[in-house]
Amino acid sequence: MSETIKPEKYFLRDDEQSYAFLADAIVPEKNCYGKEIQLVDENNQLAGKSLHINGDSSVSDYADRYKQHGFYFNADNCISCHACESACSEKNDLPAHLAYRAVGYLEGGSYPSYSRLNISMACNHCDDPVCLKGCPTRAYTKFAEYGAVLQDPDICFGCGYCTWVCPYNAPQLDMTKGHVHKCNMCVDRLEQGLKPACAAACLAGALDFGVTETTPENRQQLKTQIPGFPSPDITHPNIRFQQTKSLPNEMRRTDSVAVKYQRSGSSGEYQAELDISKADSAKYWNLKKLLSSHENAHIIFTLSSQAVIGAFLLYMLAPLLGLEKISSGFNQAFLEIFISLFALFSLGMIKLNLHLGKPQRFYRGFNNWRLSPLSREIAGVSLFFIGFAGFGLVTVFEQYNILAIQQVLNSKVLRVLSMLTAVLAISGAVIGLYYMIKLYLIPTRPYWNHWQTASSFVSTTLVLGAVSIVLVSSLASRQIEPALIHQAAIVALCGLLLEAAGLIVHARDLKKNKGEGALSHFEQTTRFGNAYVLRNLLLALNTVGLSIIVFAGLTENYAVLTALLLMASIFISALIGRALFYVLVVPTSMPGAFFWRNKGFQQHARETGLAKMQQVGVLPD
Repeated sequence: MSETIKPEKYFLRDDEQSYAFLADAIVPEKNCYGKEIQLVDENNQLAGKSLHINGDSSVSDYADRYKQHGFYFNADNCISCHACESACSEKNDLPAHLAYRAVGYLEGGSYPSYSRLNISMACNHCDDPVCLKGCPTRAYTKFAEYGAVLQDPDICFGCGYCTWVCPYNAPQLDMTKGHVHKCNMCVDRLEQGLKPACAAACLAGALDFGVTETTPENRQQLKTQIPGFPSPDITHPNIRFQQTKSLPNEMRRTDSVAVKYQRSGSSGEYQAELDISKADSAKYWNLKKLLSSHENAHIIFTLSSQAVIGAFLLYMLAPLLGLEKISSGFNQAFLEIFISLFALFSLGMIKLNLHLGKPQRFYRGFNNWRLSPLSREIAGVSLFFIGFAGFGLVTVFEQYNILAIQQVLNSKVLRVLSMLTAVLAISGAVIGLYYMIKLYLIPTRPYWNHWQTASSFVSTTLVLGAVSIVLVSSLASRQIEPALIHQAAIVALCGLLLEAAGLIVHARDLKKNKGEGALSHFEQTTRFGNAYVLRNLLLALNTVGLSIIVFAGLTENYAVLTALLLMASIFISALIGRALFYVLVVPTSMPGAFFWRNKGFQQHARETGLAKMQQVGVLPD
């Protein structure tokens, strides 16, 4: 099992209290999502097997072992004592900066009518676990026993994609160990008939555990949502709530996320909205944050891979579109362009691989190709890389007759090899680009979950692909060919117009989103406002410049200078735009506390040196 389970076998204490044991209950056939609570029939081949926890081969005789279990949280009772957190961390031997279960809270109203809502949250062992579907290494498994979603750190290579897709902050990326680990439902305790450590430790009777859709003693409600909890439609989580005490119409987070929750007049449910009172409306550059984020590896990889894919696809397909000069320009400097593109693509691949917590396990990225868009992207991009490298080598060997290739292999064999590698590369390019887009369409990240992600990536593929061919071809031949510039400008202009259309609609839709999406839009016009304006200005100037080239042509006296300035402007615009794409995303998440699970406090702790004290719970870097 996971390394987070202690190595010794769990033994029942002689004085174990009755409240720590799993309770018998009348269980319905289906849950509120319409799914069977009985996960497998007791005669099923999956039933009756040991979980082999810590070498124990015994099988529990608990009657409801193969039913979906989950947590029950009574928000009316929670006093924010953090006993559940402490019990979980102590049992799993977690460092101070990590916690499988965390207590956050919302506040509303004003003195003397002041309200606070505490929320204790861990993994919800969902019916539709997006972490399992997203993980490229298949480190996650949903077990028939208790319906537990377990994760194996030994399989994980630390990409952190599960932390992107989970709405509840459940998977914890341990930067010191280079892998993810999370709540394991205390399955070793369940096998002994005991509730998880967090539920057993709750002082106020706020946290309980049992078969899902069963109401604990002295409780009435089985709600699927309370203020601050993301939409259950994303994953169908196995947690139920009770919250009967009246709350103000507006509840605010105490962490640094400028989001509040407003009660809807029609449904009575709380909806996330932008909390303008916590946001700074001044405009800044924030270039250091923009260009030195944790996602720099993704910026380099996406830009480089899309540029190379775009250049190759244009080379292969441009003649079909009547843009023969692009292909001929590529052919005239094939060796130089091939080497440049190969080096650029290799740089992106290496940079992305080193970004993993455990780069030496990169090969595990193909494991979950049946479910994970990330795994499919890795497979598609790798397929393209192999095909592109093979096609380039065959072409270079043929053109320069290296190793007397034309004497060793006849022209027919060379054509077949060239065709096969080209088909391989084109197929990989299409698959890789499609799933490169797909993996960012995540409901928990509204800024990405929009068709503008597709328009931006396709635009970059067209624009940087065309510019790369022109740049390397011109440097190799030491001259600017007007016909090549003209046809490349047509492709690049189409790409920029596509991106401009996507950005306009994206900005409009983010405002309508109101919650995390609206916050992303607000930050792009304030916290990164100057960089945002510069990117838009460069986009407009590039569009005008390309339009002049397409419809009026380049004047000979200024052709070289104009082309170089325009290409430099396009590269800068693409870099700023892609950096904004990563730093502006605000995930749908559980509320933190003033000190705990608060990015604002974490930054303060690092700046002031508080993070050097381990008990603060913040890594120094």
